[in-house]
Amino acid sequence: MSRNASPDPTKAAPLVATLTLGCKLNQAETQQAARDLQRRGCLTVDRPARADAFLINTCTITHVADRKARRLIRVARRLSPSAPVIVTGCYAERAGPELARQLDVQVLANARKDDAADAVWSALDASNAQRATVPASGGRTRAFIKIQEGCDDICAFCIVPRVRGRERAIPIDEIVAAARERVEEGVQEIVLTGTQPGAYGRDRSDGSTAAKLIDALLSRTDAARIRYSSIQPQDITPELLACWDDSRVCRHVHLALQSGSDDVLSRMRRRYTAAQFREAVAAFRSAAPGVSITTDIIAGFPGETESDHAATLALMRELEFTDVHVFPYSSRPGTTAALLTDDVPPEVKRARSAELRELGAIHRRRTLETKVGSLQSVLFETRHSGLTDTYLPCRVETGRDLTNLLHSVRVTSVDDAGLVGELVG
Repeated sequence: MSRNASPDPTKAAPLVATLTLGCKLNQAETQQAARDLQRRGCLTVDRPARADAFLINTCTITHVADRKARRLIRVARRLSPSAPVIVTGCYAERAGPELARQLDVQVLANARKDDAADAVWSALDASNAQRATVPASGGRTRAFIKIQEGCDDICAFCIVPRVRGRERAIPIDEIVAAARERVEEGVQEIVLTGTQPGAYGRDRSDGSTAAKLIDALLSRTDAARIRYSSIQPQDITPELLACWDDSRVCRHVHLALQSGSDDVLSRMRRRYTAAQFREAVAAFRSAAPGVSITTDIIAGFPGETESDHAATLALMRELEFTDVHVFPYSSRPGTTAALLTDDVPPEVKRARSAELRELGAIHRRRTLETKVGSLQSVLFETRHSGLTDTYLPCRVETGRDLTNLLHSVRVTSVDDAGLVGELVG
């Protein structure tokens, strides 16, 4: 069936479950596929449900991500045994033949991911599945827009360059056009995503940079918020830091530390030292007062000693991240780290991970508590809950439906879920 084919008006609209695992880039790609399917007359739902077809966008960053993908495929099969299941994303790229053979799915390579809606549409056309009746997903308050994919920084532990390829930036004009379209549809926040967003434009010869992209979005769109968060220390420039002078740029930055030990960072082939990472955090805290800084840490990378682990804990205590995602090291076939002896026992990885998460939780709670009494701008994603520009969850008690509204909130308390407050004005 061609890309521009129209649905048969005599048939009920097919329902497609578009499901995502992994990063914000995957979310952006799945959102785009869902939009393409809606243009063809399909209904879409972004949660597991009985459906006429499934599009599952997978991740392979760890062996846990692989297991989640296989589990989600099996869930889809149980929900709708006769429905076609199209699987794409990084796990499908890495283990496609195995998935197709063992789980009877159609695999779509990452290079063809832009054709995901075509693949689903064709599978629907060939399917005799009963039309499902689960309500489709509603509108979104935040739109994920892909600005680039691929990575030229070949970190030792990371499989992503193998499954995503080399860096390819999308032209600024195309990104601006996509953002305008989302804003016209009522989206309040544009989330810029990519494999290596901080390196945006370095593969292009037209002088494109992340700073120029953000400036274009600020000057040429009416987006209430622009979120650009995944950066590495070596990609920070004065021009990029100046973007946070505009209050529409969300004060949230994700700087992936991975380790506080220079020896481990070197073996990981990261392009910064602990001191340079510390300088990057200081630069953002100076450029955007009140900025929320989140990070990733790998526990138990090959050769990591107790001293290395202690260095990571020490840097965490010094920098006090808003949130920390901790991953026990997982060897990925095809990476250079897979050639190293995985000499940290599993029980040690688990213990170190627990210690890192415990410290991270203390810092997160402390961050939340500092917001009590403050005034926060919250974008509500549901009737009563949403996110601050610093990426903190916040809820209020009110009889109003606040979905997709930006509203000032006075923080009155915190709990395990995040901030609690009351509407102002």
